[in-house]
Amino acid sequence: MGSDAPKDRLYPSKPSDIYLFATCLVDQFAPEAGLDTIRLLERENIKVHFPEQQTCCGQPAYTSGYPDEARAVARRQLDLFPRPWPVVVPSGSCASMIRHHYPKLFADDPSLLAMSENLAGRVFELTEFLVHVVNFKQPDLGKPCKVALHTSCHARREMGSHETSAALLDSLTQVSVAQQARIEECCGFGGTFAIRYPEISEAIVSDKVESLRATGAERVVSADCGCLFNILGRAAKQDEQAGRNNSSLPGEHIASFLWRRTSVEKS
Repeated sequence: MGSDAPKDRLYPSKPSDIYLFATCLVDQFAPEAGLDTIRLLERENIKVHFPEQQTCCGQPAYTSGYPDEARAVARRQLDLFPRPWPVVVPSGSCASMIRHHYPKLFADDPSLLAMSENLAGRVFELTEFLVHVVNFKQPDLGKPCKVALHTSCHARREMGSHETSAALLDSLTQVSVAQQARIEECCGFGGTFAIRYPEISEAIVSDKVESLRATGAERVVSADCGCLFNILGRAAKQDEQAGRNNSSLPGEHIASFLWRRTSVEKS
């Protein structure tokens, strides 16, 4: 696939069953991305289990400096994945929270620490799972197109998901990936950051939208809905202010993009 596995990560063979931790943004605002995630995995002969009691991963409280509140939210997730199956997450930031920060939250409780470490060891961001576990190889059935890839800060710096997202797009023979300026820069979302500091967030996302538009890409693709909503929302607002009736920067979650490109319904 063109992306080497992280040296400190051991990947299992393709399983017959996985759990899906959908994330609250996918569940509440982008259900199609969750459904397309399921479609991608089921086509690979993997049975997807979705514990309906799952809620937020706790990251908004954690990154806002409320560890007790984050711990209470995280505690509710620990019992939801009892079988030794991988837990696939269609978000690098949420996957990072569970894999890297749950053990920190429960460091003072030996029993919960063991549970959190067990869960952390089974968590995979979606593109990471498709590349390193599934060995995703599907023919590209779509027309030639040019896209830009945006990777969230957590996904890039804590999960390396920019590499696996790029590998998946590179595997699509009719897709070219435009290189944007300052690709590593934040989109300005940052969870509660966009709410607490709206003026700063707006300035950051405006730069990001300008950078993405400058590539000439037909659409932006991301594996993180928070960033995607922020980028597409700002682009839509600028379109409205400019009197444009058509979207100048459409986009979608990478799960939906992959499914469209490789399903029988040609895009």
